[in-house]
Amino acid sequence: MPFVDLRAQYASIRSEVMAAIESVMERQQFITGHEVEALEREMAAYVGAEAAVGCASGSDALLLALMALGIGPGDEVITTPFTFISTASAIARVGARAVFADIDCATFNIDPDAVAAAITPRTRAIIVVHLFGLAADLAPIMAMASARSIAVIEDAAQAIGARYRGRQVGAIGELGCFSFFPSKNLGGIGDGGMVTAKAATAPRLRVLREHGSSRKYSYESIGLNSRLDEIQAAVLRVKLRYLDQWTNQRRRKAKRYRELLARGGIEDSAQPPIEPPGRDHVYNQFTIRCSRRDELRDFLAGRGIPTQIYYPSPLHLQPAFGGLGYREGQFPNAERASREVLALPIYPELNDANQAAVVDAIAQFYG
Repeated sequence: MPFVDLRAQYASIRSEVMAAIESVMERQQFITGHEVEALEREMAAYVGAEAAVGCASGSDALLLALMALGIGPGDEVITTPFTFISTASAIARVGARAVFADIDCATFNIDPDAVAAAITPRTRAIIVVHLFGLAADLAPIMAMASARSIAVIEDAAQAIGARYRGRQVGAIGELGCFSFFPSKNLGGIGDGGMVTAKAATAPRLRVLREHGSSRKYSYESIGLNSRLDEIQAAVLRVKLRYLDQWTNQRRRKAKRYRELLARGGIEDSAQPPIEPPGRDHVYNQFTIRCSRRDELRDFLAGRGIPTQIYYPSPLHLQPAFGGLGYREGQFPNAERASREVLALPIYPELNDANQAAVVDAIAQFYG
C-alpha cells in the first residue's frame, strides 16, 4: 500500500482537474490572475478570515507573515522545536531569534505554560503550529499574547479544516499560514501556499509577495518573488470543493484505527493520537506513540507497510540552529516524541483491508 495515494484522489476528480488546467492554458495567464483571486476569496470564506493572499509555498507564507509584522533583528519569536524546519527557519530568515518552548506530551502541540515561561520583553510574536492536523490550545496563548501586545501566527500547514472551539484554525490569530504541498489535505500539483489575515494586512502581504512593489517598477520595500501560479490555483479550487468530504473520510479512517488498536489490545504499546474536547482533528497524519519505534518501523517495512517519522530530531538539536545555544535535555517532551512517534498511512481512499493489515502487523510485533 502507498503511504499517501495521490493517484487514487486524482482518478476520482480527473475530468474536473483537467478542465480547470485547460481553461488556464486557453487564457495563457499563469501568474496571479483570475484563478488566484478566486481561490483567495474562497479560502478566506472557507477559513472564516477577512482576507487571504496566495504565495509560492507554505514556507513563504510563514516568511511573509513575519515580514508583514515588521519582525526583524533584535526581536524574539516563540515556537515549538517539534515541527518542520520551515517554522523556525522563517524566523531566522528575517533576522529574529527563534525561542523554543516545549510541547504537551499528549497532543504534540506547543504547551501554553512553556510559552508563558519563554516570553521576554523582546518577544514580538508566537508561531503556534497545529501539528498533524490537530489545533493547538489557542485560548491561553491568545490571552497572554493579547495582554502583552504579542502577535500570534498560526502555522496551519497541516491543519486546513481543523477547528478549535468551533472556529477554523488560520482565522484565530493575527495571521494564518497554509501549505498546498501535494501531500497536504488540500494539496496542489506542486508547491503553493496561502496567508490568511485581517483585511488591513492583506495589501501589505500582496506588496511583499511581488518584490515589494504595488505597481510595476516601483518598489516600496524589499519583498519576495512568491506568487501562486494560476494552474495551481485552478486545481486547488477544484479540490477545495471536496475538502470537507475528504476530511470526514480521514476522520472515519482515524476512528477505525482506534477501534482496531483497542480490539487488538495494543493501544498502550501503540498509542493513537488524542482529540481533546473542542478540537476537531483533520488527520494530515495519524501519528502513534510507540515503544521500540525503530524496530517496529523496520518490522512493518518488511511486510510492505510504509510509515514515516515526523520528526526524527527536534529543531533545537539540529546543526542549523546550533547558534541558538540550546542543548539536549532542555525540551524533554519534544525529544521523547522524536524517539517515539510513527505515522501510519491515512488518506481518504485507504481501504478497510489495508488498515486491518497495518494493525495486525503491529499486533504481531508486540505479541
